[in-house]
Amino acid sequence: MTAASTTVAAPVRRTLPVMRGLLMVFAALTALAVGALFVLADNTSETFAWTIQPPITAAFLGAGYAAGFVLVALSLRDPVWAHNRVPVLTIFVFVVLTLVATLVHVNKMHFDDDFGGLSFLAKAAAWFWLAVYVFVPVAMLVALFRQERAPGDDPAPEHPVPGALRLALGVESAVLLVVGALLFVAPDTATRLWPWQLTPFTGRVVAAWLLAFGLATALAAVAGDLERLRTAAIAYTVFGVLVLVTVARFSGSLDWDDPPTWTLLAVTGAMSATGALGWRLAPAPGRIRV
Repeated sequence: MTAASTTVAAPVRRTLPVMRGLLMVFAALTALAVGALFVLADNTSETFAWTIQPPITAAFLGAGYAAGFVLVALSLRDPVWAHNRVPVLTIFVFVVLTLVATLVHVNKMHFDDDFGGLSFLAKAAAWFWLAVYVFVPVAMLVALFRQERAPGDDPAPEHPVPGALRLALGVESAVLLVVGALLFVAPDTATRLWPWQLTPFTGRVVAAWLLAFGLATALAAVAGDLERLRTAAIAYTVFGVLVLVTVARFSGSLDWDDPPTWTLLAVTGAMSATGALGWRLAPAPGRIRV
């Protein structure tokens, strides 16, 4: 018997309990944000951490949180870390960028003295938002460090992404990353890039979602494995579809003669289509010994 024949494959690295715990926390937080932003888009002055106008912006952010909820909910069902790495990195990028935006525009939050006449709920939401976005990035960084050092290996990729889909994902990633970077660094460019009015604060939080999904799309294209793409593809589809719903719901907020309106629709439609295709092609999750 040769040494090669007696080699035992290393166990597959599994998602650690500490990471699963953080995902559970994020699932609860994103569910609350969907209610406050997507469902109650017209009422952020009373129910959210800061007032978001116009309401279409709140609904757009709520669509991002709905996709985030899908990311974490599906990740919690899959014990294999390699399948959860892209979703977790997507969340991490978003929370770090949102923390930066919050600290830069902290004077817009409802706990400032200028908002003394608001309800207790609005003020509590502001403090809760700040606490979450200070705690979660630090906790995720620690969990990621421990997760990548956990014993075991990533399973070998077995389901390559078709070349045409990888190309489409690469193009979409480039668009999301460029627009997101411009909005985050110079939110005043929103008047030329975005189809409705954004404040510097909301522009940067919108940019955080664009950059997070742009990174996720790039990683999915580079990884080139449908099994690792599946969770992100489902969330990507949800985000695209809900943004289209948001546009239909607040169609009066858009200038339909403005090129950015049609650019947004084209990019969102492409996101929905490529996400759905990746979802369709990816193998259904099975039982994997970890």
